[in-house]
Amino acid sequence: MTVRFSDAIIASTEHALQVQETGRDPVFYIPFQDIYFDLLEKTDTTSISPKGTASYWRVHAVGGSADDFMWAYEEPEAPVRMLARHAAFDPGKARIDADPAEDERHTPHIVE
Repeated sequence: MTVRFSDAIIASTEHALQVQETGRDPVFYIPFQDIYFDLLEKTDTTSISPKGTASYWRVHAVGGSADDFMWAYEEPEAPVRMLARHAAFDPGKARIDADPAEDERHTPHIVE
């Protein structure tokens, strides 16, 4: 999975967590170690949800910027503790390319 802002790669990982909530599109959370924080600036913006308090980051890259580009639950509630040290990106501001790992059991085979 790769996250871009304009032409800049902001994150790239093979270890994203996918969170599916009823009635919403899936959200991918990327481990902090796979995010290029030198292109991000933490803001004072926060929001509260059942997952905990989310902190937000602004992106600065390729001569542009976008507020609330990334968010993370730095101290998530117990049921979603696995989201600690992971962040998600606003799909309206980021280009998110998710390529699922190849699974031989489900990969089509062409018989020649």
